Amino acid sequence: MSFKYSEGRVLLGENQCVHEAYKKFHDQQVDFEQLYEGVTGYSPKRTTIADSRSITGPGTFTGRAQRTLTFKPSDEAGWWIERSDLDEQLKTPVSVRNVWTSARNIVLRSGNPHNYLRMVEHIVALRLGMGVDDLIISTDSGDPPLFDRSSLGMVEAIEKAGIVELDDPARYVTVKEPITFGGTRGDFLTFIPAEPGQKSLRMDCAIDFNSIIGQQRIVFDMTPEIFKKGSFARTNASHSKMLLVKAIGWAMADTRNLGYTHDNILIHGKSKFHGEPRFVEGEKALEPVWHRALLDLLAAIALIDIGRFCGTVVSYRAGHTLDCRAVALLYRHKMLKFVD
Repeated sequence: MSFKYSEGRVLLGENQCVHEAYKKFHDQQVDFEQLYEGVTGYSPKRTTIADSRSITGPGTFTGRAQRTLTFKPSDEAGWWIERSDLDEQLKTPVSVRNVWTSARNIVLRSGNPHNYLRMVEHIVALRLGMGVDDLIISTDSGDPPLFDRSSLGMVEAIEKAGIVELDDPARYVTVKEPITFGGTRGDFLTFIPAEPGQKSLRMDCAIDFNSIIGQQRIVFDMTPEIFKKGSFARTNASHSKMLLVKAIGWAMADTRNLGYTHDNILIHGKSKFHGEPRFVEGEKALEPVWHRALLDLLAAIALIDIGRFCGTVVSYRAGHTLDCRAVALLYRHKMLKFVD
């Protein structure tokens, strides 16, 4: 199947740069495709979870300390972050309005400067991936745990808690017209409106690394099964970056991967992976593009806090910063609308 898209209206970046990036994107082959007709497995009603479940692991930024996340049912609409170690702070709504920074990972914060949670993308992607509308994430630190199985353990915790339907129907949103956001390094994001009657999300995600990762592209319709599969994909880091952090990372306040090991991340060099990559299809290890689509890009889309986004999202070489800028600009330009 051929996947060609209109650039639509460019709300960020230069038209010519976007056009050139689109040509490179369309020239890139699709390495994995999984599309569905009709129902994709999500409840048409608002949902929360039936019970609380906790998951513990070593801190992403501290490495040795153990950190715990607890998923709790919520009687308030939306997702909320609750810092159990900060007694007087209110819960932080999971929303693009509360993005503190997206330079290396997405950090959400509200109120007191200490009332934050770093690298939330691997957590909040579950909102759309699993179709859970209302939830409280209770954490004992701003440093989330990091797991050898990436986010799969969190998916299993939600499954064990049980997803339950509420009385109200789920709300869906899409964009009013095709919109493209161009970045500064030949990257772009395009949001395409849902077709009449469509209440599902299609993603076409491509990356291009100057390393063993190379060019990778996957196209799929979001389902709980697809999300659970993709949640096993670890983040990646270059071998040189990991060596730098291990050597002097303790002195760098904004560095993330003190807790990284050869098991919980995919380390890549120019000509080889350091460790065993996952999602091998033929001659390619597609773990990086699965992680990018399911645990990075989907998390930014989940920051649209007024409903479940439906339609098509196309991503080429984009990252956290462009993701968050694009979602914020959808609000700023009033480009979102509810779907009947």
